[in-house]
Amino acid sequence: MLKKEHGLKKQLGILEVFSISTGAMISSGLFILPAVVYSKGGPSIIIAYLLAAVLVVPAMLSKAELATAMPKSGGVYFFIHRSLGPLFGTFAGFASWFSLSLKSAFALLGIGVILGAIFPAFSTGMVKIIAVGFTVFFTALNILSVKESGKFQVILVFSLIAILLLYIATGIERVDIHRYVPFMPMGWLGVFTVTGMIFVSFGGLTKIASIAEEVKNPGRNIPRGMFAAFAVVTLLYILTVFVTVGLLGKVDFQNTLTPISLGASTYAGKAGFILLSLAAMLAFITTANAGLLAASRDPLAMARDNLLPSFVARVSIMFNTPVVSILITSLFMISAIVFLDLESLVKVASTMKLILFSFVNVSVILMRESKIVSYKPAFKAPLYPYLQIAGTIVYIFLIVELGKTPLLITLGFFIISILWYFLYSRSRNLRESALIHIVERVTSKEIKSTTLTNELREILIERDEITEDRFDRIIKQAKIIDIEEDMDVEKLFHLLSDVFSKEFSLPPAALYDLLQKREADSTTAIHAGLAIPHIIVDGKSEFEIVVVRSKKGIHFTENIPPVHIVFALAGTRDERNFHLQALMAIAQIVQNSDFNHNWLKADSINDLRNLLLLAQRLRKGRV
Repeated sequence: MLKKEHGLKKQLGILEVFSISTGAMISSGLFILPAVVYSKGGPSIIIAYLLAAVLVVPAMLSKAELATAMPKSGGVYFFIHRSLGPLFGTFAGFASWFSLSLKSAFALLGIGVILGAIFPAFSTGMVKIIAVGFTVFFTALNILSVKESGKFQVILVFSLIAILLLYIATGIERVDIHRYVPFMPMGWLGVFTVTGMIFVSFGGLTKIASIAEEVKNPGRNIPRGMFAAFAVVTLLYILTVFVTVGLLGKVDFQNTLTPISLGASTYAGKAGFILLSLAAMLAFITTANAGLLAASRDPLAMARDNLLPSFVARVSIMFNTPVVSILITSLFMISAIVFLDLESLVKVASTMKLILFSFVNVSVILMRESKIVSYKPAFKAPLYPYLQIAGTIVYIFLIVELGKTPLLITLGFFIISILWYFLYSRSRNLRESALIHIVERVTSKEIKSTTLTNELREILIERDEITEDRFDRIIKQAKIIDIEEDMDVEKLFHLLSDVFSKEFSLPPAALYDLLQKREADSTTAIHAGLAIPHIIVDGKSEFEIVVVRSKKGIHFTENIPPVHIVFALAGTRDERNFHLQALMAIAQIVQNSDFNHNWLKADSINDLRNLLLLAQRLRKGRV
C-alpha cells in the first residue's frame, strides 16, 4: 500500500553515512583501474591517486555545505533546482539518476570480472544473470527498509576495510623497492593523464547527499561521515596501490584485470588471490547498493516538484520507502546490464558527473550571494568563493579531456531534458531559485518573492527537529512593520495603537494611553538597540505581538541609543504566564550571534519573520 507523503523517516546514523560514502567509492577504481592506468603512468599512479583525491575536495566541501542547508532527497538535483531553477534542475535530476544508475549497473557487472578470474568457465551470459540477481536482491532490500539496507552496507564496508588492511599489513613487508624505479616513466604528463582517469573513482563520495533527508542529525552526521570516508578511502587507495606496485612488475599489470588479487597471490598463493577477489566482490556490491539507494531518490525528488508524474513520489505505508522510484531505477539498471554497452556509457556518466560537480560549486555561490536569510548550512565550505571557482575550472578541464563523444552524448541528453521541461514540466513547476533572488536584489523590492525563503525555513525546522510552540505561531501571523524614516517614541506608540486597535477592537487613544503610562513608569528600551513596550488589555485569552524594524533608529530617551528592534506585546491579564514566556523567547532571540547585524541587513518583511522563527532558543513545546 502506498501513500502520497513527502517526508521520509530519518533512519541513517553516522556509521551508515560513512559506509554509504565509503562503499560508493571503493570498486573498480581500486580493484581494476590500476591495471588499466599503469601503462600510462607506471609507479607514479600512486601520486595520481593522491592528486585525484585533492581534486574531489571542492565538490565534497560544496556538497557538504548544501546538504546540511538542504537535507532533502535528490541531493544534487535538489541543490541545482533551488539555485539555478527548474530548467537546469530537470537536466540535473535526469543526469544524476542516469549516471548513478549506470555506475551501479557497471559495478554489478564488475562482480562477473572477478568471478571470471576465479572461474574461467563463466560465460558472459552467466555474468549478466548474476548481476541481474544482485540487482533484484538490492531492490528488495531497499524496498523493505532503508535502515536494514544501511546496516547491510555497514557490515560489507567494514569487512572490506578489514581485508584491505590485512593486505596492506602483510604485503608491505614483501614489496620490492626496485619496482618503483623509474618512478615517473611518462613524466608529469603521465601523472596528470592518470589523475583524470582516476578522479571519477572518488565521485561516489558525495552520493550520500541524495539520501540526506533520511539521515539523523544531518547537520552533523553528513559532513563528519563524508570527511571520514574521504580520509579512510584516500589512505586505502594510496597504500593499496603502493603495495601492489611493489609486488607486481610491468608485465603482470599488462596481463591482468585483477591486480590487487594478483598481488596477494604473489605471497599468499591461491588463498590470497581468493580472499582479495572476495574483497573486490564486496566492493562492487557496496557500490551497487549505495548507488541504487542514492539514484532512486532522484525520481522521487523530481516527482515532488512536478517534473515527473506524481505517482513516482509515493511512499510505502508499510516500509516507509519510495517503492515506485526504487522499482523504476532497478528496472533501468537491469535493462542496462542486459542490453547496453556499459563501458562506453560509463564514460558518458563520468562526463555528466563532472558537469554536476561544476553545477554544485556554482550552486554554493548562488545560494550565498542570494543572501536568503533562511539559507543556514550547519557546515560552511572554507575558502569561499575561490575553492568553488577553482574546482569548476578543473572539472571543465577534465570534461574536455574525456573527449568529444561523451560530451556530444551529454549535450544530446541536455537537449532531451530541455524538451521534457518545456513539454511536460514547465507549466507544473512553480519553484523559485536563488538566481531569481540575486536578480531581485538589483531590481524593485515590490517583485520580491518568498517561496524559496519559506521552503528553506521549513527544511531547517525539519533538520533541527524544531517543535513549533505558541510563540512561533504568533510570530508567523504577527504584524511586522519596517520603518524607513526617523521616528520618536510618540509616533511609534501612535502606530502601535492603530495596529493593536484592529486586533483587540479597542479605541486607539485608549491603547496609546496604556503605552504612554507603561513607558512613564520606566523606559521599555531595555538595552542598546532593543525595546519591548508591553501592556495589559481587558478581555480573556488574547495575546498579540507587533514587531518593528527601524534602520535609522527610534529615539526613546536621550540617555539610550536609538532603538532598531521593537517587540510590542499586548495581552489580557490571564495571559501573564505566556507574557513572561514571550519575554524569555525574545531575550534568547536577540542574543543569537549576528542577530542585530542580520536584522538590519534583511531585505524584506518575510526575511525579518524568518530571522525570528529560525533563531536558536529553548522552546516550551505546544502550548
